[in-house]
Amino acid sequence: MPLYEYELVNADGTGGERFEWMQRMADAPLTAHPETGQPCRRVFGVPNAPRGWTDSQGKARTSDKNLERLGFTKYVRGDGGKLQKRFGKGPDVIKKPPKE
Repeated sequence: MPLYEYELVNADGTGGERFEWMQRMADAPLTAHPETGQPCRRVFGVPNAPRGWTDSQGKARTSDKNLERLGFTKYVRGDGGKLQKRFGKGPDVIKKPPKE
């Protein structure tokens, strides 16, 4: 079940103290604090996404330095369609096969 963030609504309509409440996604948002009965509203908080799936983490894991450390070989396309090795084991150049 997801954890939702709520804030108490002050008498003047401004937001007050915040609290978290776990409830099913199908449940309606709370309109009153479950323990005190004070009026409240659901607020949007910062999403809790796993760090391993962020763009910066993905770029770090597929960086040349990390791929070389893990034993991969990387080729880049060079002059005339040849693949030239940047790092790793294998031939320095892979030529484009002739067309039949």
